[in-house]
Amino acid sequence: MSGNTNEQESRGVLTQGTAQVPDLSRPRGAGASSGGTTTASSTVGPDNAGPEIPGLAVAPVVPLRRNWSFQAIWIGQTTSTLGVSVADLAYPLAILMVTGSAGWAGFFAAIQSLGALLAGLPAGSLADRYNPRTIVVAGEIGRALVTAAVAVGLIGGWLSLPLLLLAAAFLGIGSSVTGAARLLLVRSVVPNSQLTQALTLDEVRQNGAALAGPAIGGALYGLRALAHAAPFLFTAFSFVVALISAAVMRLLPGGASEPESDAKAALAPPAGGGMLAGVRTLWQQRTLRAALVLIMLVNTVGSGLDLMIIVILRHQEIPSGTIGLVLASGAIGGLAGAPLVKVLHRLPPGVLLIAVVAAWVPLYSLIAVPFGPWWVAVLIFVMTLGIPALRVMIDILVIRRAAPSERGRVVGALMTLIAVGIPAGLAGAGLLLEWLPAQSALLLLAALLAVAALYGATSRDLRKAEWPG
Repeated sequence: MSGNTNEQESRGVLTQGTAQVPDLSRPRGAGASSGGTTTASSTVGPDNAGPEIPGLAVAPVVPLRRNWSFQAIWIGQTTSTLGVSVADLAYPLAILMVTGSAGWAGFFAAIQSLGALLAGLPAGSLADRYNPRTIVVAGEIGRALVTAAVAVGLIGGWLSLPLLLLAAAFLGIGSSVTGAARLLLVRSVVPNSQLTQALTLDEVRQNGAALAGPAIGGALYGLRALAHAAPFLFTAFSFVVALISAAVMRLLPGGASEPESDAKAALAPPAGGGMLAGVRTLWQQRTLRAALVLIMLVNTVGSGLDLMIIVILRHQEIPSGTIGLVLASGAIGGLAGAPLVKVLHRLPPGVLLIAVVAAWVPLYSLIAVPFGPWWVAVLIFVMTLGIPALRVMIDILVIRRAAPSERGRVVGALMTLIAVGIPAGLAGAGLLLEWLPAQSALLLLAALLAVAALYGATSRDLRKAEWPG
């Protein structure tokens, strides 16, 4: 459960003209490794983000450490993600305090995810039409004000469930708006040759913030002097830092003045297709469609896992600070999984996706075994080792291949499609916890995840998918 669906790392998977949609089921051409799978150097090395286009004029490339515009964006994203990670733990605890119902906690997250889902396509269209920097600034202002209102409500003693549900909707909308714009903002200052390096730094940002956030959130929520408002004040401040970073970046020297694109392999939405063009582009390619269906199923099932873990550990009378540490183990797994990206990308992309999902089935089941919080922490750590490889895979296959003029709509479509089942998953998790013991509900999730893995394994398009040449 999250203050920002698109910024968080879920326990599931986790972004012209006449250019054609790439057929990922075709064997790659010259330069492909024997056996049809990609090599590490051809896919994820920092200097191999995409083939160079002869004659393409680009700005002089500077190291990312001296690209001050990128550093400003990175600092803003890091603080914002940290604030969201703090709120991830604080919101369900606050709702349980106000209502005493795990069902309402799940409903809060469902509304938040629904807001993000409904805003996904418009956010992508906005990012194509307007300055992404301005969009990020406006979005962070809105998220800061909403979070501050929740904090004031706690301090004043008038926080209510309707206010929390309204905040959930606004925070969900803000997450989609800022998420799509940020993806374009990074690409406006980072050339293609450095995109994978930038993604590696992004893994550090996301997982580092996710590692520190739950522990900070648990500790801050335990401060009774501010009526449990401290984590929300912290999150509001993080959004302010993020908007300041976006506001000042245009005053700083940056990287590429024009984003690069591989025109031969661009994902090009149909001309004049409006907001739905990106959806049609992704859905008309059979292999991408199969991958997206599997990711949608996994995200639907996995969206309620954190809530179930929180409820299970609270029933064991585990302190909130320890619960935060348990959830933070997923970030440690993500950090440990970043060096594994090159190794895992030696597998064909479809096989990689199916294998990771199948491995989660027994891990979900084992969480139900009552061996204490550190047992759960180890399982979450193992579960998240493969997520960085999947995120980079999605960027290579989809986001990086979109033409700059249409990338916002493709990103918006991708974010919307992979998150379409999350509201139902979150609401369903809350209802399951009302009707069943938490351990039984978790075993049901594991069974549903097994069905998703079986779907992927029986999809020939997915099994035969290859990396783009």
